[in-house]
Order: sequence, then C-alpha cells, then structure tokens
Amino acid sequence: MSMKALVPFRLAIVTIVLLIAVGLGYAIELSFPVRAPKLENTYTPLIQKTPQEVGSFDVLGNAISKKEAAKLLQTPEGRISLAPENGAVEITQELIDLGRDAFYRETFGNEYFFTDVLGVIDGKLNLITIGKAIAALGGKHTTNLQVPLDEDVTIGGRLFRAGSVVNTGLDVPAGSLIPLGMQTFKQGAKIRVGITCAACHAAVDQDTGRILEGAPNNDLDTGLLQAFATNSAAMFRQTGVNPTKIPLGNRTYINAAGQTAKLPDAKAVEDAVDAQLVSWAPGNFDSSGDNHNNPSQNPSSYTFDSYPYGWSGFASVGWFHGLSTLNNNVHATNSDPTTGSYASQPILGIDKETYLGVILQNAVDRRFRLPDGAKPSEFLVKGDPTPGNPAMNEVIKMPGYPRGSIFIVDGLMANSPGYPVGQQINAMSAYQNTLAPPPIETRDSTALQRGAAVFEKANCAQCHSGRYFTNHSVIAASEIKSQPSRAAALKQFPKTFISPETYPPNTPVPIPPDPPVLAVPIDLTSQSDRDLAYAVGNEGGYKVPNLIGLAVTAPYLHDGGVAASEDAIESSGNRFVVSNPDHMGMAGTLMQGILPDPAASLRVLVDRDLRQAAVNANRKNRDLQTDEIDGSGHEYWIDPQAGFTTQEQTDLIQFLLSIDDDPAILPKSVLSTAK
Repeated sequence: MSMKALVPFRLAIVTIVLLIAVGLGYAIELSFPVRAPKLENTYTPLIQKTPQEVGSFDVLGNAISKKEAAKLLQTPEGRISLAPENGAVEITQELIDLGRDAFYRETFGNEYFFTDVLGVIDGKLNLITIGKAIAALGGKHTTNLQVPLDEDVTIGGRLFRAGSVVNTGLDVPAGSLIPLGMQTFKQGAKIRVGITCAACHAAVDQDTGRILEGAPNNDLDTGLLQAFATNSAAMFRQTGVNPTKIPLGNRTYINAAGQTAKLPDAKAVEDAVDAQLVSWAPGNFDSSGDNHNNPSQNPSSYTFDSYPYGWSGFASVGWFHGLSTLNNNVHATNSDPTTGSYASQPILGIDKETYLGVILQNAVDRRFRLPDGAKPSEFLVKGDPTPGNPAMNEVIKMPGYPRGSIFIVDGLMANSPGYPVGQQINAMSAYQNTLAPPPIETRDSTALQRGAAVFEKANCAQCHSGRYFTNHSVIAASEIKSQPSRAAALKQFPKTFISPETYPPNTPVPIPPDPPVLAVPIDLTSQSDRDLAYAVGNEGGYKVPNLIGLAVTAPYLHDGGVAASEDAIESSGNRFVVSNPDHMGMAGTLMQGILPDPAASLRVLVDRDLRQAAVNANRKNRDLQTDEIDGSGHEYWIDPQAGFTTQEQTDLIQFLLSIDDDPAILPKSVLSTAK
C-alpha cells in the first residue's frame, strides 16, 4: 500500500479507536505500525549481537567468513565463486535491515487467505471487539490481549458466554493500534488483516513493555484465534480432520476425475476442525500439514549456528543452512493452504479438487466462495489475487514444480514481485541470525561455575556442544523418547521430492523465460539426519535444539509439556517435591492461563519424579491428549537417583538460565568444541 493510500486509512482507524477510547474515558497517545518497531523500544540495543559478519557470504548454505571472502575476492576464480550466478548471497547491513522490516511487516499477501477465505476477523473476534480491547488498554502494553465477548457463541462444541473474556495471547506494544505481527490493509471499503513472523517470534516483555525480538510468543493461542474464524474448515490440513470421512453435504463440484460430486458437509467439517483447534495449547501451532493433529511449540528465532531448523530438523539445506527453507515453509505453506493442492493426493490421499473445494466452499468473500457445480481449481484462478501463480500468496514456482524438494518442500517459494529470487526469505534469515536473548544479570558467578561443572559431569555437552549448545544432529524418536507423533509428521512428503534446485539469487521476479538453474547441495547435512527428519525408513526424530535464551523460552521440549508454575514445587528434605499438582505440566500452566516459570520448568525437565508428575497431569487432560502433548522423553536426569544433590540441580538450573547473548560462564567442554 502506498503512503498516499495509507494516510486516510490511518486517520480513519485512529478516529475509530480514539472514539472508543474517549467513550471509555481514556486519553491515549497511539501510533499506527507502518514500519518495524523503533529499536529503542526493543531489547536489541542492549544485546551482544551474534558473530554473523557483515561482509561474509552464504553460498547455498556454505558460510564464507568476511576474512575468507576478502581473500577470494582478490582473484577472478574467487569472485566467480562469490557471484550471485553461483548462488552466493552477501551479508550486508541493507540485507539485514530488509530482513527486519520483512520480519515485522511482510505478509506475502496472506491477508487475502486469512480475511477473505478463513474469515479470521469475520466472527465474534473482529476489528470492533479487538479494537475495543486495545482501546481499553489505555495505551499500555499487554502480553495477552483479552477480548470480551458481546454475545454467547459456541465454538467446537464449547460455549463461550457473553461477558466472558477470550485470552488471545496477542501481544500489543504500548501505544500500538494493532497487535504485534498483525498488518492491516485497505482496498476500497474492504479491510484485510495479514500475519507476519513477529506474531509468533517476537514478544512484549511483561514487566518493561520492551519488545523481545526473536523470543517466542509462548501464550499466543493460534488455535483459538483460528477456531473463532467463520471458515476455519479451510485449515483442516493442520488438524486431524480428514474431510473425506465427513458425511456429504448439498454443495456440488467437479472433482479431479471431471465428475459432478458432493463436497463434505461444510458445517460438519467446520465443527470438527473447531473442536481440534480449540484444544491447542497456547504457544503451539501445527506447522506440519500432514492432516494429523500434533501442534508443537513456537520456536525462538535465536537461529545463529543452530541448524538444522524445525523441530524435526527438516530444514537443513540451501541458503543459511536451511533457515531460508524454514522461513519459506511459514509463508508459502502454513499461511496459505492453497499452496498444497498439487501435492494433496500423494501426501494426504485427497484429490486436488476436493482439497480446494473444502477450503473454498464456505469462504467469507464471494470472490472466493465456491459456487455450486464449479471446478474449484478453475474457480480459484478467476479470483486469484496473484494471477499466474498456483496459490493465493505471492509465490514463485521453483524448478520442477509441482514437485517439491528438501530445499522447497512444496515447490513454491514465497517471493513478492520486484524482489530478486529469495531476497526476502534470505534477508529474514540474515536478520534472525543477528538475534539473541536479553542479558541475564549475573549475581553469583561461583554458582554458575558449579552449574557448568554439573553440565559437564552429566555429559550434557555430548549433544549440547559448541558455543550455541547444539551438535546439529537429529536424534531418533526411539532414542530421545519424546512424544513421537511430530517426529514422523513429514513422512509422506518425500513422495513428491526431486533433487533440489533453485534460480540464482539475482534472478528477477516475475521469473523470465528460460532462467538459469542451480543445483542445491545436500551434503551440508548427513544422509542419516535427513532421513530422520523426514522419517524415511524410520520413525523420525527430533533435532538437538540450542540452549540459547532458556530464560525466555519456557515451556520446554517440542510439545511444551515440560512446565510448572513457580508455586507448583518446593524444597523438602534432600529434593524438590510437588506442592501444587494443579499447576504442573502444560495442563497446569498455559492451559489455565498461567505462564510457566522457567526455573521450575527446568527442574521438571531434569528431575524424574517431578517430570512424571507433569506427564501424569498432561495425560489426564483431554485436550492435550487430542494434541498428543505429554512432556515425556529426554530422560537425562540430574536428580538424587542419578547421584546429584539438590544443590547441584539448582546450580545447573541457574547456569542454564544464564545462557544469554553473552554467557558469563561457559563449560570447558563447550569452549573446546567452540574453537
């Protein structure tokens, strides 16, 4: 949207919100987020940046240091190796700045899907109710926008009564008109809402109001927000609802065989999808798209030297060692399910026309609502906001499309017209690789040294090695013993894969005829790790995550099941015991609107008795069992049974919490492997 077009829209929204505010008796100074937040309103100026160097290069995942690049640029052969035609991307401040802007503001056009198809602001949570809730803040920040309901509503079989409050988990910075990570667009009388990276991967600090860039929004209730949409059936792929198992309705369509058939009953699909979405734990989202209900935690964006990416390590090759693949998966797949239509048959067993028909039959806007008797793919083309592309979002077809690859899973790269190939997702990668958690005040360095010694004694560095505390491996689910469903979520995807290829990063978009094509090397990651990430010939696995920012990333493990409130446990004799069982696990914290305490949750992670109490609490919760969340696995104990004292356990926890942007203490084994 041009600035000229934005001005009257901004004034209109400001006027509406101010009128609401005045009616509620507030005097507010508000700003419209036409750009990324000012740095002085974040923790970033206080943070020691990562070692990523301006002047370094990334050549399809191979990192070239600034010093090495300077040497290579002295020779013709070296200049060729660092040329865009060879797949090289230079890390510049301009690229990082573009990445930050995109992180906060780039939707790749997903506002069309979220608003016109999903109906995310067409239900009882809408611009009016959300606007009132923001106005009621009086210009103050919040980490959980609470939206009162004006009338009774039943969602997924659950009654939400008028006057009750919906805990959205949306973060709103002080003085902002809209939540963090949300963008609004106006076209004529139409207002659309899109989502950016910042909705899930940035958070407002509850105490100071500063923005934690890269921290996960660990109470964002994405399931509930989608369930309140009027066509949440469009997200069926992210749940366990198979629409072909739902009784047929009256809407006819032309299926993939060219026959007139009936689509599954729209209301029945909606109710079934809603029932699973409302079960999702806050801070979790199902990004796998395998038509199984297995949401996992929103990860942090503290990504430097933390490859492979994704909980299973599926993003492991290509630019930034797979980080650009992860960023692409968010914007080309998770925010626009229409991208998956060409692979729906081999992956889900649902033909393309049925897949699209279910998504479109109850779309909010008539432009996208499937008429009776139409062929869904042909109908979508007529209203497609990105003509010529096989999806609603701004994407480009990669070489070999409609086949995907380990580099671009669905064969479509998120890319706005006017930006060269990969520039936006690569810029976001370069920006994310600068991020680090805020500094932790060191009060007792002696205790941290003792904790580091326990870390070594317990052999934690066998997996959590190096400066960023990861050996970059994928561990088999049978070995780590965590809840296994998410590990095998991508098992069907390799059916559609071909050898990964890309266009050079200086290729203009739209793509010209007969562009050059580059092979994407896959030897950055071992074959065994790639097979585990996609459950090829095995049950799948989970990557070894880094340990950066544990103080701001609770709860723990991929499913978030390792959690406890501060009052859930207490010291008794020679160990800690459960003092409040109702506040154990995900069941006793985020499912009750209680933020997990990092120190207590880490103690649950390393103490087998406390962990069992958390697992038991999670397994008694019907919603968490629907979501396959229990907090089991990672059975590496630092407790009395393993020969550790309570003091050693406490020292280890304090050490783990101290791993920030520039840790005061590092174990000797970590220092040796970091060299």
